[in-house]
Amino acid sequence: MMTQDRLKLAFVIGSHRTPSQSAKVGRFAQNQFLQGGPGREAFYLDLTETPLPLWDEGVWNNAESWQTTWGPVARELTDADGLVLVTPEWGGMATPAMKNFLLLCSEGCVRHRPVLIISVSSGMGGSYPVAELRMSSGKNSHLCFIPEHVIVRNVSQVLNDGAAPGNDEDLYLRERMFYASNVLIEYARAMKPLRARSGMFEKRFRYGM
Repeated sequence: MMTQDRLKLAFVIGSHRTPSQSAKVGRFAQNQFLQGGPGREAFYLDLTETPLPLWDEGVWNNAESWQTTWGPVARELTDADGLVLVTPEWGGMATPAMKNFLLLCSEGCVRHRPVLIISVSSGMGGSYPVAELRMSSGKNSHLCFIPEHVIVRNVSQVLNDGAAPGNDEDLYLRERMFYASNVLIEYARAMKPLRARSGMFEKRFRYGM
């Protein structure tokens, strides 16, 4: 039974590389969250370490193969109160792995859960995946993107494991990520009772227009 003080976030890493800078950023965000107080839990899904098959119609039919590969992930997501999506910018887009993950979320496991987007760039990019995910990925998943997002630029120079802030930009980014995470946490707390209210799900309208 969920206690009032319990809060669980899912951290989803969309890079295909191993090791990846996006995974580094995801670990930093997860550790920052877990160190914030008691009662916090995290589900960490690195789509390189736990690759998911490409979506097919077997998901709709609850095929046995999907029960094995997607079922455990879907249960963890259903148990989470909010999500942090971490994706690098590849060719001005979010990654195929992240898009495939979001297609798989169309059956309700993340419905009415707040999301923080963290975009990662090796240079000065990173804005395109934020716009892309906000524009379309909430249509069938019913994810709710919070107003805040984080763009990690020059990622190799910031948020390095076990290291103090390397420069003013690194310090600012850590503080900005802490702030954005706290905003996500407050949305997650506020939306817990909302999901339980009647009228929040109608099967006929489970896909967006």
